Amino acid sequence: MDSSELYHVKQQFVLGAYKTLVDLTLPDPSSPDYSPILIYQARAHIALNEPSSALSLVPSDSENIALKAVAALARYVDAKQEAQKDATLEELRDLCVEVEGDDVEGDERDKWLVRVLAGTAFARADEVEEALETLGAGTNNDNLEAVAVTVQVYLSIHRPDLAKKELERAKRWAEDDLLLQHIEASINLVTGADNYSDCNSFYTEQLANPSLTSPHLLTARGVTRLLRGEVSAAKSDLEEAVSQQGGTVDAETLGAMTVAAGLSQAKQNEADAEQLWSRLSSQYPTFPLVVDLAQKSTLFDELAARFEVPPLAVAAA
Repeated sequence: MDSSELYHVKQQFVLGAYKTLVDLTLPDPSSPDYSPILIYQARAHIALNEPSSALSLVPSDSENIALKAVAALARYVDAKQEAQKDATLEELRDLCVEVEGDDVEGDERDKWLVRVLAGTAFARADEVEEALETLGAGTNNDNLEAVAVTVQVYLSIHRPDLAKKELERAKRWAEDDLLLQHIEASINLVTGADNYSDCNSFYTEQLANPSLTSPHLLTARGVTRLLRGEVSAAKSDLEEAVSQQGGTVDAETLGAMTVAAGLSQAKQNEADAEQLWSRLSSQYPTFPLVVDLAQKSTLFDELAARFEVPPLAVAAA
């Protein structure tokens, strides 16, 4: 059973309170919580796109399989060249093979964590089938983090039906865990189940926790409110998310702010929407909204080029 400190750290990570985690003081290296909490802290740095900070946390001489995996994921995110990315993916593949043996340093949770981290990297590399296989999709695995990443992969490829199957399978063995609730909220956010009321309630309940500061959850609730037509309330959530990030804005929040500005009726918001869109497309060119619009624009141009305008009819004299 997890200690109260490790349980709290896990909950903070699940709810996206990454800033809180990176500022956390690590326990003594002799503590059994040291490595698990260090890994969550490193993963929080990666989630904040600070892979070099994650790498600085992990002891270079560690033989722990999970610590090796989190360092490899950090190197993958930090890599600027394809050759470097490919090398770290190979390293993660080797680690996935290694965890199948009995002579590795780490328990069963560490072994599953290797698969979760490797699956995350494979998904980021668009190796979807490899990611799903690594995470044990469609099997009766009993690791909720693997289920959570599997669900996100399915949602990213527009297969909420398969995501729901993973959730229902997990409900057979998982307790009413916070992560399980988060998985269900993510699916409901994508599918619009019950007019988004369930996911909206989940985000609101978690945000009411006075010990939690999570721009990630604020953005999620802001998106939910946009989908419910509550534009003013959504903009308030998104502005608060930016404030909690010290004035910086991540791709998800900026994307939602762009949509919110476009949905507002005021004339000034048209200019705001154009400015936000320009910022989004330049800073985050691979963001799904930017990629989707670019593809649709290209398709429109191709179809327009094929269209021949018929000559004007001339009335008979």
